[in-house]
Amino acid sequence: MTTPVLALDDVRYCWPGRAAFALSVPELTVGKGETVLLLGESGSGKSTLLSLICGTVSPDCGALHINDTDITKLSGGARDRFRAEQIGVIFQQFNLLPFGTVTDNILLPLRFAPQRRKRIGDVVSEAHALCAALGLPEGVGRHKANALSVGQQQRVAVARALIGHPPLIIADEPTSALDASSQAAFLDLLFAQADAHDTSLLMVSHDPRLGDRFDRVIRMEDIAKIERATA
Repeated sequence: MTTPVLALDDVRYCWPGRAAFALSVPELTVGKGETVLLLGESGSGKSTLLSLICGTVSPDCGALHINDTDITKLSGGARDRFRAEQIGVIFQQFNLLPFGTVTDNILLPLRFAPQRRKRIGDVVSEAHALCAALGLPEGVGRHKANALSVGQQQRVAVARALIGHPPLIIADEPTSALDASSQAAFLDLLFAQADAHDTSLLMVSHDPRLGDRFDRVIRMEDIAKIERATA
């Protein structure tokens, strides 16, 4: 069996100053090239789990490996650099720079990830190729992000996450504002791009209807325990 791209082992995190809330995850793995849907209702700890995986917060105990590196052993700055190199993130609200061009937005992660940048050579050509593969119109790279439709902004956010072929993509509720037809089209594009580079995908959602599209479906209540103090 190949080493998983993502592996959590006995991870626990308690929000500072919030003794009423703690998250424990005994085990979670995502294999190389695997697509995993993580389902959970509001308040189930999904956002905290993503923050732990991305290294924006560090667990109180346990190990969290990404590509054989235990990021709990890294300093805050080292975790930031590691995240830029190893993880592409698709945010629910896209988080594009509104007055930057599409090309500028797609290339932004590479400013903080020199090794990721080296994987692709001509970065502008790669950005344009991703736009074409994701169904964006020719010449869109020159347009300002705030001039695009919501669907086009979403595809730019995907291109930004995929640029430089990071081994792990984290997608946080990226289809929440889409109808069923648009969801299906979006996932077709995302899976095709991930499959082309054997990229692992962990997507968070509250919609179980998406489950048939993924290799595996995990429910937060099956892998995580939330502890809240009673009054």
